[in-house]
Formats: sequence, C-alpha cells, structure tokens
Amino acid sequence: MDFSAVAKILFVFFAVLAASRLRIPLGVGLIGGGMALDLWAGKSMQVLPADLWQALMRPELWLLATTITLIMEIGHFMASEENGNAIVSLARRYGGRHGQALSLVLIPAAIGLVPMPGGALFSAPLVGRTAQINSNSPEWKAAVNYWFRHILEYWWPLYPVVIVTLSIFTLPTWKFMLLQIPFTFVSLAAGYFFLLRHQTFSFNTDDPAEQNPASIVQVLLPIGIIVAATLILPGLFHRMLPGLNPASWKLLSMLAGLIASLIIIWLRRKNDSRKMFSDLASMKTANVFITLAGVMIFESLLNSSGLIPLAGRELSTGRVPIGLIIAFLPFLAGLVTGIAIGFAGAAFPIVVGFISAGEIGMQPMAALVLAFSMGYAGMMLSPVHLCFLLTVDYFSASFIKVYKYILPCAMSVMAFGIILYQMLQSFLG
Repeated sequence: MDFSAVAKILFVFFAVLAASRLRIPLGVGLIGGGMALDLWAGKSMQVLPADLWQALMRPELWLLATTITLIMEIGHFMASEENGNAIVSLARRYGGRHGQALSLVLIPAAIGLVPMPGGALFSAPLVGRTAQINSNSPEWKAAVNYWFRHILEYWWPLYPVVIVTLSIFTLPTWKFMLLQIPFTFVSLAAGYFFLLRHQTFSFNTDDPAEQNPASIVQVLLPIGIIVAATLILPGLFHRMLPGLNPASWKLLSMLAGLIASLIIIWLRRKNDSRKMFSDLASMKTANVFITLAGVMIFESLLNSSGLIPLAGRELSTGRVPIGLIIAFLPFLAGLVTGIAIGFAGAAFPIVVGFISAGEIGMQPMAALVLAFSMGYAGMMLSPVHLCFLLTVDYFSASFIKVYKYILPCAMSVMAFGIILYQMLQSFLG
C-alpha cells in the first residue's frame, strides 16, 4: 500500500506518542521516528547513517544540551532554602495583608523563574506555609500551586521548551517574547477569575522563614544576567560567527550569560555543602540530554527525508484545514507526554515543515501562537505531568477534582490562542 507523505508523517508521530506511553524515553522514540521517516521516504540503509551523522554534528544539538545542563544547575541554586525564604519574603512584602491573592501568585511564579523537573513540589510547601487556608479544599490548593507555577513557561527564555521552540522556529527572541507574553496575562486573569476571585484567606504572618532571608537582588541577579545576555548578545555572535545559523547565535548568547551567572553563584557560595555540578552525571541529566538529542535529530531527519514538501502540496489540495492539524498535533503531544518539550519536540518540527513547504499560506507567527497555546493546554491537562502528580500527592488531593479548577483555566488559554491565531493570520495574510 502506498501511503501519502502526510499519512507517513502522522503515522510516525502517533507511533512516537504511543512509545512514550509505553515508557520508552521520548528522546529514544523521536530518534527512532526520525530514522523511520528517512527510510520510509525511500532512503537506503546505506544513506541513513550519513543522515544520522549529519544530525548528530549539528552545533545546535550540543549547544542546546550544554545550555539546558547549566540551567539545571542554576535551578539547584534557586531551590536552596535561603533563596526560597527570600522569595517568600518578597511575595509577602508586595502581597501585603490586603493583597494575599498576589502573594499566592508570586511564590509559585517566582520559583518558576528557573525551571526544575517537578519544580511544583518545591513551591507547594512555600504556598502552604504562606497561606494557612484551612477552609479551602486540598484540590483548590493543588490547583493554585500547579497553575501559577507555569504561567511564565510561554516565553521565559530559560525554559527548555522556549529554547527548543526558538531553535525550530526562525524567529528573533524579542519577537517571540512579544508574541507569547500576552499568554502570561491571560493565565493570570484566568487563574484569578477561576481560582482566587471568591476565596477568603487567612495568613500566618509570624513565620521564621522571613527572619534572615537572602537579598532578593542576590537571588535574581544571575537570572537577570542570563536574560539580558539572551536578548543583547545574538547580534554580537552574528558578527563574530557569521557562518552559524540564528539558533546557534541565540544559544551561544544564553550560554555566555549562564557561564557569567554560575561564576557569580560560585563566588557567593557560603555554607552550601552541595558541590556544583554534582548532578552532572545523574540519570536525570542523562534523560534530559537524550530528550534534547531526540528533538534535534528528529527535526534533522524529518527535513532530510524530503517528505515535508510533498506533505505541503498534499495539504494545499486537501480538505482538512491546516489550522486544525497545527492545533491538534501539539495538544495531543502535550496531553500524552506531559512535558512541554514533548509537544515542542514531537509536533513543532512537523508544524514548521508544513509552513516552510510554502503551499498552504500559513503565517509562521500565527502558527506559532496556535501550536504553542494548544500544546501548553494539553501539557497542563495531562495526567502524567510530573508537576501535576507531585502537587496532587503533596496536598493529598483528589486527582479528578483538581481538574474542576484547572480545566476552565486551560480552556481560556486555548480560546485566546485561537483568537490570536485568527487575528495574526488575517492581519499578516
């Protein structure tokens, strides 16, 4: 049976997601899927190793792996008790006795400035310690911590999903941030409307955690340096290394900021018994590296297969709306994998490939906001999202009842994504 190019791509996409549900590492599944596409496109077993080697030798792959590894080290710095106390103190100072809701937003959001696997488990006790809310259900507490922990993930440049997205979509960092920042405000509004608006709060104002907090400037300075480097330095690396692509310039800029920040952290270390980079050889780091490698290799093999131009022509003559495909694939990938890099790694190369085929009249920025918002909503609703599982377990909440709070928030993000997609497609088209 002769399958169309679209059918081949979608079949491999669903196979990768099925493998993920069977606990096969996502990175391994993506590498296998990329090799399958290359062979299914008619490449021989003799040509495949050359395509695979070319994918492995891409500078972006190794820059991406190094960058994410260093970001995880910054995450350990943020997770220290002293820095956690500084964040709690900041949240209370600006939340105030009459702004308790703001405190509940600031704490998980501030912890979310540096992504950590299962980071919602770290913000959960801080939320619980700040607001002694005995009259509200465990499900509500879990939803508050879980939702506001992720409101920066749309655009904050330290998140792996943002780094991967910028590597796949050819878009300047500042433009990407401008497109995505409105989603944070929508998430805040949805969280307030559905989670905080009708709640009452009773705060424990005499908490020993506030006695000797670290300076908030000391906590946030390394992060500020990274963000500034990410926005300012790409032009410099463009002039210094004109032979590289835009993704590499962005990654080199972030890498420079990370190195500077880690030097500052190292110089300021006092009583921290943990050795820096002590988790470098851990299984967690290895899993992150394999996932990132899988994303980049899958994208490279998908391009080398030659299926994308064929699929673009098929879609241009077909009856299935391309917007539906661009929305559905990331949503499903996010729902199945439960991680942001899952929907970006599995779906975005296909989305970008369809756009690049030039046959369907889709605006890249419109496709980006639609694909990202749908993938994000799928991830937040995923029953296998690690932050979701850890938060529900910490508060001893009912798994199903938490959805009562999270679902309308996620649907608000999806609705805004569709509206913004339509506006951009109409305005730019």
